[in-house]
Amino acid sequence: MNPDTPRRHGAEESLLGQAVAYRDTYAPELLFPIARQLKRDELGLHADALPFVGEDLWNAYELSWLDARGKPVVALGEFRVPAASPRLIESKSLKLYLNSFNQQRCASVEEVRATIARDLSAAAGAAVAVVLRPLHERPGRRFGYPEGVCLDALEIDIERYQPCPETLRAEGPEVEETLYSHLLKSNCLVTGQPDWGTLVVRYRGAAIDREGLLRYVVSFRAHNEFHEQCVERVFCDLMARCKPQELAVWARYTRRGGLDINPFRASRAGLRADEAMEVRQ
Repeated sequence: MNPDTPRRHGAEESLLGQAVAYRDTYAPELLFPIARQLKRDELGLHADALPFVGEDLWNAYELSWLDARGKPVVALGEFRVPAASPRLIESKSLKLYLNSFNQQRCASVEEVRATIARDLSAAAGAAVAVVLRPLHERPGRRFGYPEGVCLDALEIDIERYQPCPETLRAEGPEVEETLYSHLLKSNCLVTGQPDWGTLVVRYRGAAIDREGLLRYVVSFRAHNEFHEQCVERVFCDLMARCKPQELAVWARYTRRGGLDINPFRASRAGLRADEAMEVRQ
């Protein structure tokens, strides 16, 4: 490939970055799936031998439809897309799809839930778990900070703003700890719009150098990549450079267009992310 030729990322034909007319009646064709493998190839990952398990947790805050008598229902939505699914779903297309329910009459909450689960599963190529919580039922959300050490107060010089895994290193006796930073910023792969988030690293193994990890987190600041792909890159770089015995990485990205995305990747099943949402979400 010519080095000046842009890499394909799968969203070239999507509506991302384009002016569009909003649909307000059910339109599943608006969903735009993107093959995960296009970016996983850059990391040397094979679909049948992924080094991680996990999911992408989406929270939807702008979800509404009409009941059978034409009265609006508003709800929070939670969608869990398996990391092993062959496709991710482009976020603007998901926003447009959810808005297509705005003037759609539905007989019940369960009808809407089942419809969204069916459509998202078809787009992702794997079963997507969907939970809807109507606001009249007074659903709650738990906010909090990770149970671990925040790196953001470290006094360090930083000059690199593209991913630099060479800053990662680990040495010394085995530890088990959680490190996190609120300084994660990357940019949308297509539009260049900033994506803000908190990155959490939970591991067991030789102690990861904290200054090096913080430099690495900040190095994504000018990097263009989707949320899910950034977290997979972090996971792979930590495994390659620090060789922990166990590793879990997740990010809590702030919302855009009524959606937030929270990718989670772990070295084995059974490891879990903190359930609390980030205060900026």
